Amino acid sequence: MRRLFTVVLVLFAASILLPEELLAQPVIKTPRTSQHAKVMQTIGLSEITIDYHRPGVKEREIWGALVPYDQVWRAGANENTAIEFSDPVKVNGQDLAAGRYGLHMLPRETGEWDVIFSTQSGAWGSFSYDDGEDALRVAAKPESAPQEERLSFTFDNPTDNSVDIAMNWEKVRLSFTVEVDVDAIVLDDIQNQLRGVSRFFWQGWQQAANWCNQNDTNLDEALQWAERAVQMNPSFTTHMLKSNLQAKLEDQIGSDESRETAMEMATEGEINNFGYQLVNQGKLDDAIELFELNVEEHPDSWNCYDSLGEALAAKGETKRAIEFYEKALSMCEDDGQKGRIKGVLKTLSSSS
Repeated sequence: MRRLFTVVLVLFAASILLPEELLAQPVIKTPRTSQHAKVMQTIGLSEITIDYHRPGVKEREIWGALVPYDQVWRAGANENTAIEFSDPVKVNGQDLAAGRYGLHMLPRETGEWDVIFSTQSGAWGSFSYDDGEDALRVAAKPESAPQEERLSFTFDNPTDNSVDIAMNWEKVRLSFTVEVDVDAIVLDDIQNQLRGVSRFFWQGWQQAANWCNQNDTNLDEALQWAERAVQMNPSFTTHMLKSNLQAKLEDQIGSDESRETAMEMATEGEINNFGYQLVNQGKLDDAIELFELNVEEHPDSWNCYDSLGEALAAKGETKRAIEFYEKALSMCEDDGQKGRIKGVLKTLSSSS
């Protein structure tokens, strides 16, 4: 018994000499000095996420001191900053595959800094950084900026296919540009979707063809998709889309035939909606011609006269616009719409 007691006492004495980090077990959660943050930006269907910690300036000298020049820096605090791309991108014009990367920087006292994308994304700081694990390095020029107490990453100047990612801290801003081939990624996603349940519904083929039509891409295959939609649901909408694609592919005879078929089965509302699409595209003459046809086909609908008046006003044909607005007002029974039309007429009359 004495021997067992001695062994236990020796082990206990040894244990109190071990580093606290090896013995401590997490019991409660307390705030970290450099707070955790995560920001995300979508470009097309692609997501960019930055996961980082935000150190403060705290009246310290940052550049060249806390963050030494000519040494790789974690671009944050605690674990290295990580950036993730859901799809392939270009960074400052250079290709980078989809994936999660450790984001490091190499500050310099003068000239450009290096922005480093490492295949190791889960390290503590940059202490184990190995340039052999670099996926990409790009150059970026630091700029003077307003004081930023806490380090931040922002997504600036977003466009349909690009965004600038900026690191802001103390009085320095460093940014690099990320570009995404949105059309290629969306098209690939559409093609995959059409192999799933979407292929059993005309709406899927219609939406896929319409996206290509609107973005002037993949038109030959889009026409095949539009024809599939027509087969499954012959309607004004499907025939008109087919007509538009045929026109873009310089099949004017086929386009005219599809358009004629569409008009034969069109409802008042479908013609009206299509007319407004033309107005929004700036095709006012085509819109007016369509609204005139709707008036001819549906002479008892106040809305047809109202729409024609709106298109004529947009073209600057004020006198004719007033004529059709007055006709719409005389037929309309909805008090709210009548009030709106009276307001339009007052504006048109004062400008004529």
